[in-house]
Amino acid sequence: MYPAALQARRDFLATSANGVGLLALASLLTDDGRLAAAPLAPHFAPKAKNCICIYLEGAPSQLDLFDPKPRLNQLHGQKLPESLTRNVRFAFLQKDTATVMGSPRRWTRHGQCGMELSELLPHLGSVADDICLIRSMHTEAFNHHPGQLLMNTGSTSFGRPSLGAWLTYGLGSESRNLPGYVVLNAGRGTSGGTSNWGSGFLPSTHAGTLFRNHGDPVLNLGNPPGVSDEIQQRTIEAVRDLNGTRAAAVGDPEVNARTAAYELAFRMQAAAPELIDLSKESQRTLDAYGLDRREPDVKADRGGGRGQYRQFAANCLLARRLVERGVRFVSLFHASWDHHSNLEVELPFNCGMADQPVAALIKDLKQRGLLDTTLVLWLSEFGRTPLGENRAGRPGVTGRDHHPFAFSVWAAGGGIKGGQVIGETDEIGWTVTKDPVHINDLHATLLHLFGLDHLRLTYRFQGRDFRLTDVGGKVVTKLLA
Repeated sequence: MYPAALQARRDFLATSANGVGLLALASLLTDDGRLAAAPLAPHFAPKAKNCICIYLEGAPSQLDLFDPKPRLNQLHGQKLPESLTRNVRFAFLQKDTATVMGSPRRWTRHGQCGMELSELLPHLGSVADDICLIRSMHTEAFNHHPGQLLMNTGSTSFGRPSLGAWLTYGLGSESRNLPGYVVLNAGRGTSGGTSNWGSGFLPSTHAGTLFRNHGDPVLNLGNPPGVSDEIQQRTIEAVRDLNGTRAAAVGDPEVNARTAAYELAFRMQAAAPELIDLSKESQRTLDAYGLDRREPDVKADRGGGRGQYRQFAANCLLARRLVERGVRFVSLFHASWDHHSNLEVELPFNCGMADQPVAALIKDLKQRGLLDTTLVLWLSEFGRTPLGENRAGRPGVTGRDHHPFAFSVWAAGGGIKGGQVIGETDEIGWTVTKDPVHINDLHATLLHLFGLDHLRLTYRFQGRDFRLTDVGGKVVTKLLA
């Protein structure tokens, strides 16, 4: 038994700084002042303290959810003027023969503000007065990975820090026992992967840490078989003493950082499992988020297969628990909403998954007094075309292609002025006609809500001062309460 336990301890020491993730642990070290510079002071009084970003990879159809266009049904089956499509690139659509695709969705006005939303989002309609819907988003990216990079990092280039990384770099985190930036995944995984939540050229302390909503929250976080908490604590104390001797001899600050990593791993072993234990939540709360809803059968695996309803609902509830514990930024990713085909079947399925728990999250935060300081975002990389996708070699037209020229996102809480719609598109949703909002503008506004001037939040790398908004961006004052 003793050799096995000894080997288990050796295995743990080999994995705890890597399997737990130096990213997860290092993000905690900033608070201790051992690994990275202290966070900056806000440039002005912030409205938001935490952010929950719900990112729906693949691009939900704004024409079927957020931006009603009766003209689409009137023009269904007709070709658009060549002037609209002449110099436009599409991912798969054959523009020479493509025709307008109407929408079967029914639309209802919600709340005192009268916001029009699709029948597929009834629960979201119940919090319409808390939401600011932006119908005039636009982007340069028309394929998924570049689009995801632009929305999540402000650039289509690899190696740039994500929004969550910039926020933790600028403000740090209020949590000592959990990372400042946590990522929760559902579905089949985003095409952009870790590039959506990386730290880029910022210190690795600021990268997102991927948590699981079952088992160990972080891989290799738990003690291996044969290692008790007492043995674990004594091992960490021994490593600390040995590293202290080594640090005194060589003066390498990385030795102290490694010591702190082990100590914080020990603290996470208690904090992280408690985080994902939902047994203390009331049945009323669990029902509100819809953890035990019946999941309808659907003949498609684009959204990740069986179990997505519970997993996504659990992630929404975990997001609330994370911000309660001081985590600065929480990303919820779900893939995929990339409906090139089978839109009429798969979009209702995905909306059924997301609508109830997202609305419950907003109500839960509001009831607990957290919504005023917690910014909730619903984002994706672009929208979908008013034209039906007539991909070569595929029979039928049952979906929409990528559309960067006009799409919809929304925000709530954290200093956002809810109960309003910003921006307009033309009669078929092809292009923005009023109050255009670029992704860099959105990022500038989000940083502003956290008390950060996007022009002054910079990091010098390879001789240049970089920022989230790159060389563009302006604060959209209409968004602000």
